[in-house]
Amino acid sequence: MISARVRGAVLCAVALLVSACGSGSDPGGPTPRSAGTSQGSGDDAVMTSSNVKLVANVPRAAPLNNEMDWNTDLAFQGDYAFVGNFGGFSVYDISDPARPRTVSQVACPAQQNDVSVYGDLLILSVDEPRSDAGCGSDEDTRAWEGLRIFDISDKTHPTYVSSVATECGSHTHTMVPQGETLYVYVSSPGGEADSATCTPEHQVIQVVEIPVKDPRSARVVARPNIFPERQKGSGGCHDITAYPEKKLAAAACFGDGVLLDISDPVNPRVLQQIRDETNFQIWHSATFNNDATKVVFSDELGGGSAPTCDRNTPQTKGANAIYDIVDGRLERRGYFKMPREQQREENCVAHNGSLVPVPGKDVMVQAWYQGGVSIWDFTDSSAPREIGFFERGPYPDGGDDPVAGSWSAYYYNGYIYSSDIREGLDVISIDDPLTNPAKKVKMDDFNVQTQKSY
Repeated sequence: MISARVRGAVLCAVALLVSACGSGSDPGGPTPRSAGTSQGSGDDAVMTSSNVKLVANVPRAAPLNNEMDWNTDLAFQGDYAFVGNFGGFSVYDISDPARPRTVSQVACPAQQNDVSVYGDLLILSVDEPRSDAGCGSDEDTRAWEGLRIFDISDKTHPTYVSSVATECGSHTHTMVPQGETLYVYVSSPGGEADSATCTPEHQVIQVVEIPVKDPRSARVVARPNIFPERQKGSGGCHDITAYPEKKLAAAACFGDGVLLDISDPVNPRVLQQIRDETNFQIWHSATFNNDATKVVFSDELGGGSAPTCDRNTPQTKGANAIYDIVDGRLERRGYFKMPREQQREENCVAHNGSLVPVPGKDVMVQAWYQGGVSIWDFTDSSAPREIGFFERGPYPDGGDDPVAGSWSAYYYNGYIYSSDIREGLDVISIDDPLTNPAKKVKMDDFNVQTQKSY
């Protein structure tokens, strides 16, 4: 989801787009939401394809269940899942996926609190000016934003360690480990004329160095300008996915998709910059396939707050674009969008997902906010297809800002874990001949923005 800094302009743009598309049914548009197996009753009933099942749900709980305490991103380590939340973060024991258990909750409010873990460290992205870096900060004095770092050696009592202030905060971040040094790419929107923390001189990304044995000495070590032809303050990056083994990264930078050489992680080098002005509005995130011969870029049309999975919005907008990497260059092959039509009160657009580790195939699971969770196959880049889904009905109490649904959906050690903004942590299983081989792949940890081969 985009930050409040740019959401207003985006919603205006998506309103114009939907109006321009007309009111008739698009022959290439989504199918009605009718097929599937219902689990429950009422508007919040769970509906799934026949090969998908809801295994468990852990609702949000105090102190992280206030109205604006939305669940955000996910990370994994061993038998633990870490869930970001606008109010802080939670740690869950998932050693028995059918019975997840809350281990601890840390109240540390900020927007968005996207989370990653490395060894004994947990990192939170703060994309909201606060009075200071501490968890007791408020918004009265808007003087600090950036990264917060915690010690999670004791999962029952995570402790705040240090912070790093970054220009325009940290909307998302990406880890690039190098032995005892952890480099973190910080992505954030462009500058603001009257901001104390986000001036127009802000560059597109920043590189933070965190010595693993001395995280209190973490600092910004580079501000690489990967768009030298852009005017300062004209944009920024939303998300970067690194594949350190392949020395590659793919950056989704609002108006651009970028392929990067990260052989030197402090000085990423642009290999190619691409645009899709016809279909993509907000280049939101990127996912490599396992052998790094493809990249899936997603478009968060409407910034996560708009209903773009309806019959009035073309299937190439608010969707994924699949690019093959041919001789080191990105070549677009096709698009994929969750195919079930959603109602006008349901915010729905492509959001966070990950590979399902099926050897020899390219399969992905992805969150679509109130569109739910989609599992899809892009082995044939030009003919992607959905193979399973999970979703709930419209959130009943959305009011004027009905933001709800799955923020992130990732596959980890045999199950899909979905961080639902309002409903909490969902554990989902898929039983399908295509995806069942993934159950044999075991991971020690998983941070979606730092890909590892399987």
